[in-house]
Amino acid sequence: MTSSWCRNQQKEEGCNSARLIASFPAYRCGRSSGGFPSRVRTTLSRYKMEPDLTHRFCCEVARQKSRTKLVRLESSNFSNAVSKDNDVSNVPLLDLNTVKAATSNFSSENKLGEGGFGPVYKGKLLSGDEIAVKRLSKLSKQGHQEFSNEVRLIAKLQHKNLVRLLGSCAHKDEKILIYEYMPNKSLDKFIFGLFIPFLLYLACGIVGYRFYTLMNAANPRRSAELTWQKRFGIIQGIANGLLYLHHYSRMRVIHRDLKTSNILLDSEMKPKISDFGLARIFRVDQMEANTGKVVGTFGYMSPEYASQGLFSEKSDVFSFGVIVLEIITGERSTSFYPHKNSQTLLGYVWQMWEEGRALELQDPSMGSSPTQAGEVLKCTQLGLLCVQQDAAERPTMSYVVSSLSNGACVLPKPRQPAFAIGGDPNATVSYYRASRASVNELTMSSVGGR
Repeated sequence: MTSSWCRNQQKEEGCNSARLIASFPAYRCGRSSGGFPSRVRTTLSRYKMEPDLTHRFCCEVARQKSRTKLVRLESSNFSNAVSKDNDVSNVPLLDLNTVKAATSNFSSENKLGEGGFGPVYKGKLLSGDEIAVKRLSKLSKQGHQEFSNEVRLIAKLQHKNLVRLLGSCAHKDEKILIYEYMPNKSLDKFIFGLFIPFLLYLACGIVGYRFYTLMNAANPRRSAELTWQKRFGIIQGIANGLLYLHHYSRMRVIHRDLKTSNILLDSEMKPKISDFGLARIFRVDQMEANTGKVVGTFGYMSPEYASQGLFSEKSDVFSFGVIVLEIITGERSTSFYPHKNSQTLLGYVWQMWEEGRALELQDPSMGSSPTQAGEVLKCTQLGLLCVQQDAAERPTMSYVVSSLSNGACVLPKPRQPAFAIGGDPNATVSYYRASRASVNELTMSSVGGR
């Protein structure tokens, strides 16, 4: 039972912290320090605190306790969190009601898209700040483990080319992540536009072809907004973000799901890597790891990861190479390319490179000029080096970043690259590798920008 001293202190000084501390059974106090647990009495004795000063100690403990209390969105200074490189290792645990208020109770009008994790909503605070709210779907294959993994990892990562986590919310079955809002959404929306499967045309003949052309005409790409200068800046930004993850962050991080829909663009078209639900931490001396559950996205997975479950920094390098080639060409890695039996973008780029026609690969919407030709050729060559079949032949991100910033560097000649796995480029793959005699369990789900 709470002592009269605590109640008197509350009445006389209106101390909210004293009222809060009185609600904690482990720290209920009396008139003298004898009413405290032994650990607290030791602390009081160490600092020679008199009984009439114990309420100050109560207040301090209450402040420590309140750090884990739920906070309201409008009381969080998100503008500072976005603009400054402050320490966000202690991610705020936010109140569900205020998250609902910011998104108009997860209104469909505020829905930005839906990914493997679940739907993403735009939210607006009373202060006018905009946020992105990612809500875990109850049907999502990426469950509580991925939620906890993302909170634990991204909270300790701070870089201008990584999306910033502002807070999280966990209430019963609700799992929510709050991020800084990226007004230009994801990179794939710019270079690809709406994806209408080419297989629809093959399956439905003339009717399918008409629907295919009609839908793509009604949903033009925004690739014309991406000049080569902007594309080159995006390539450099992604490379810098990956280099930070692999070498300069507090821990070595392998992303494992790098793709264009996980590259978000801010108001200045600066790229930010997002979605760390599948990321893994490596020791300083660790070279690779093996998993019995392969998860990722068709077209971006390295061959050794897709077939053997082996992943390393070079797995991310492979995914980066695919993205570079997609940025240059404006085409999806798994589209069909009937050029001398090449089946994927990687095979098509390789054949054009061997024929000395690499400049013909450029997305026509970004135009061409003699000054950009050298950078386009260098990025094409780097992209091919990053998607080599043998992981040992792929460059490190340190080498990539150095090459992008050094105009006079001489790159090695790439070999024939690995061919990306065919299939729906917007499909994720997840299967377990058990015994050799067992059949892999394969599941696929449609994802979009996050």
